Amino acid sequence: MKTHKSDQDTPEEVQDHEILAHVSTGKNNFGPKKFLIVGVYALAVDLGWQLIKEGHEVKMYAESEGSRDIGDGFVEKVEKWQPHVDWADVIIFDDCGFGEEADALRAKGKLVIGGSAYTDKLETDREFGQEELKRADLPILPHWEFSDIDEAVQFIKEHPMRLVFKPSGEETLDWYLKSLLFLGQEEDGTDIIELLEHNKSSWNGKIKSFQLQKFATGIEVAVSAFFNGHDFIDPININFEHKKLFPGDLGPFTGEMGTLMYWDHPNNLFKATLGKMREKLAESKYCGVIDVNCIVNGKGIYPLEFTSRFGYPTISIMMEGVQSPWGEFLYAVANGEDYKLKTKRGFQVGVVIVVPPFPYHNVEEFEVYKNTSAVFKKPNLNGVHLGDAKQENGEWKPAGEDGYFLIVTGSNHTVENARKEAYHRIDNILFLNKYYRTDIGEKWAKESDELWAWDIL
Repeated sequence: MKTHKSDQDTPEEVQDHEILAHVSTGKNNFGPKKFLIVGVYALAVDLGWQLIKEGHEVKMYAESEGSRDIGDGFVEKVEKWQPHVDWADVIIFDDCGFGEEADALRAKGKLVIGGSAYTDKLETDREFGQEELKRADLPILPHWEFSDIDEAVQFIKEHPMRLVFKPSGEETLDWYLKSLLFLGQEEDGTDIIELLEHNKSSWNGKIKSFQLQKFATGIEVAVSAFFNGHDFIDPININFEHKKLFPGDLGPFTGEMGTLMYWDHPNNLFKATLGKMREKLAESKYCGVIDVNCIVNGKGIYPLEFTSRFGYPTISIMMEGVQSPWGEFLYAVANGEDYKLKTKRGFQVGVVIVVPPFPYHNVEEFEVYKNTSAVFKKPNLNGVHLGDAKQENGEWKPAGEDGYFLIVTGSNHTVENARKEAYHRIDNILFLNKYYRTDIGEKWAKESDELWAWDIL
């Protein structure tokens, strides 16, 4: 990490932290634990780094060859994860696709954070997820599943309407394919027809199934909560994702470029959606965080899809608002304990900093940036979280293949001040051709009035 000067937080930042603090005065007798993090793309490297800073031992495995250097210099890496199962006190699966392994380990008495076969299917099989919502007596938008593009085109011609195109099935584990989600603009669906017909040859064999969902106007909001195998942990998390690359919600879908969030006790949104999934989640013995994304308007709440794993960068932004030790908390969740999570009042804002070729894949272009170091003008890492990053000789550099570099967060009792803190911290980071959205959280002033008027929050 290259730094200049020796300044600490500004007086305004220190004051904000004092205003927001709810520090526990109880003595923490929780001893160091061993955490094994397993995934395809080393997504949870920031969580691993946080656990290390708390004094725990962490080992991480990444299945993808292109992700093997993510976290170097921050977290110990292993070539195979299975030999370390007995070493670990807690095993963390950082993505979907490991549900069966997680179920088997839980059956053997291991403490596991992350999927189950049931929750994997909730996320990756959109049709199954919608049917489970329906069984839980939740209103869902009309939707249709297809595996043949010609059949889908014919359906739209016979039933003209504004639609959303969503890839479905196992291949949505690949975020490049998942990012092909398309919000139709035409009331008769002709733009979706053009999308399908023009991409028929290139998508053939890659997208084996997809969903067409009726478009609904409204505000997109998600509710997340940690589940301990039998019940939800209080408080819950309300979050507003910004999924497109450019300010103003322009450009391609990226997964997520930043989020506004806050913590709350179970509210109307939670009770009408995620809260109704408690029995099903308990049956699957799921331990971890789960999220349901919704469209809400004056007519009601319409759940869209599940995220049954850590969200990225959501987990890093949660760290800005959670005051409980993460090692202690995750151990308790995996152990089925009714843990009282301590969080800050107010709001948290997180902004993703990326470099070229993000959101596209160009290994040759990215090599230029992988050898470039970030410079911190002040030696202050408050609110700076790891994306696809590594550390060499104390210097921070991009890692992996995608240019998803850092997440920077801020927190305060108002959204505007939380935004100011996050962007002030970004200004402290110098890096060649970095880019990010400048409007994370801006819509809150307008949208919050509508959400309160609709009795959602």
